[in-house]
Amino acid sequence: MSLPLSLLHRTLVMTTQVSRRWRPRSLLQLVLMAFIVVMLPLGILMYQAGQALSELTQLADESARQAVEETRRARALSSLALEMERSARQYAIVEQEGLLDLYLERANEFGILLAQHRRLLPDDPDVAALADQLEQLKTLPNLELEEFREALPMFATFAEYTDAMRVATNRQIDTRIDTIRERASAVQTRLWLQTTALVSASLVLMLLFTWLIIRPIRQLERRILCLGSATQSTPQNNIQGPAELVSLGDRLDWLSSRLAELEAQKQQFLRHMSHELKTPLASVREGTALLGDDVAGELTPHQREIVELIDASGQELQTLIEQLLNYNLLQHQQGIEVERFDVAAVVKELLAKHQLALEHKGMHVDRFEGPLEWQADRTSTGRILDNLLSNAIAYGEDGGRLEIRGQRYGSSLVLEVANSGEPIAEIDRSRLFEAFYQGQTRRKGPLKGSGIGLSIAADCAAAQQGRLELVEHDPLPVCFRLTLPWHPPRAVLPEPTEQHAVAHDTRTTLSLPISESTDARN
Repeated sequence: MSLPLSLLHRTLVMTTQVSRRWRPRSLLQLVLMAFIVVMLPLGILMYQAGQALSELTQLADESARQAVEETRRARALSSLALEMERSARQYAIVEQEGLLDLYLERANEFGILLAQHRRLLPDDPDVAALADQLEQLKTLPNLELEEFREALPMFATFAEYTDAMRVATNRQIDTRIDTIRERASAVQTRLWLQTTALVSASLVLMLLFTWLIIRPIRQLERRILCLGSATQSTPQNNIQGPAELVSLGDRLDWLSSRLAELEAQKQQFLRHMSHELKTPLASVREGTALLGDDVAGELTPHQREIVELIDASGQELQTLIEQLLNYNLLQHQQGIEVERFDVAAVVKELLAKHQLALEHKGMHVDRFEGPLEWQADRTSTGRILDNLLSNAIAYGEDGGRLEIRGQRYGSSLVLEVANSGEPIAEIDRSRLFEAFYQGQTRRKGPLKGSGIGLSIAADCAAAQQGRLELVEHDPLPVCFRLTLPWHPPRAVLPEPTEQHAVAHDTRTTLSLPISESTDARN
């Protein structure tokens, strides 16, 4: 049992080595070879069918010719037997010598045809009896007239033998036709078997060459998908196939290494840029803080206004730098840290962070009350809400409204940040979450936005299998809806209860100065 297995293993190894060493030089060569090899069994089938058809045609022609010849000979023998009998009876009546000569002539012709016909029926007893009786009938002219007349009843037996010979001839022809029919059926069966085998071989060869052509293309497709998805697990197996595809695989390997180099250079540039920008920015902000604290002397109201403007601009610039770094971080770190937290508490912390900006804008804030516990990535969720709040403050109208809504629907958490002000243009809606895209509506404030805030928020939502979308049908002109699923913990934690999961139908109104008040929510 081990010997056949080892032999099969060696055969497979040798086949694999030969397939690896042999490789078509071009895709055209492989396609032409596939066409020739696939058509070869079909060509053999056509040749076999032609040979069988020629054989059957030749056999049918020969059998038809023999059948016609034998039928004519049998009819000629019957006619000659009838003429012999007629000549003998006429001679018995009119006694003319010429009738005997005609009788002997017909008898000789009958003997010649009978000898030819006997080769068709060599073992037939009627033919043998007919030959013996013919010899007796040839002796009638030597008899006396009375004896001749007494021998005339022999022609009745002679006619019976002749009819029996004609019947045997027809039977022999029918037997030959049955043989031809059986031969044709056997040829047809053989052709069907050959057709099944050769067409199956063509299909197998077709599948084989299709696999040989598709396999390197799929390998290239996987490499391209890995490059497009920016994954680090790019397959390094060599492309096996035509030279053009192998060369294309080498080009993709070069492109992959080049992209890795460019990515490393980008990371290095961002690290250096962060350091180079944050260091002088920190000095500027520290200086403005010292001036604001009257360390260098008491400032006039106009000077204090300028210092506050410089400090606000520095803070805005620091926010832009942090957004750029966060965007780059999200492009390479797709993992999330799942934890259980109170969403209402996160919203309250973010509102406290933006309190000065809200006071400056004079916006009235309506938020839901907690607790609203959920299980997801707290940092990513806070980053999403922070960007949405920043956008609402930057693009919202002065003295307008800002609403933050939160509620659980089944196993999904739905958070909405809506604000009054100018609605988002229809032309900007399809590209709203693209990185670095600046829409028609301009940001209000001393500095222009980077255009990556919403892109960062959308990436954070996608990393948690959630989605961020712009809701068109809302009481306020601009409303963003965040939907997050419940993420199971790494350790077993209980599901949130209805008391903790569903937000209360109340909201707190924040105004200048920001204070908490509760009213009923629909």
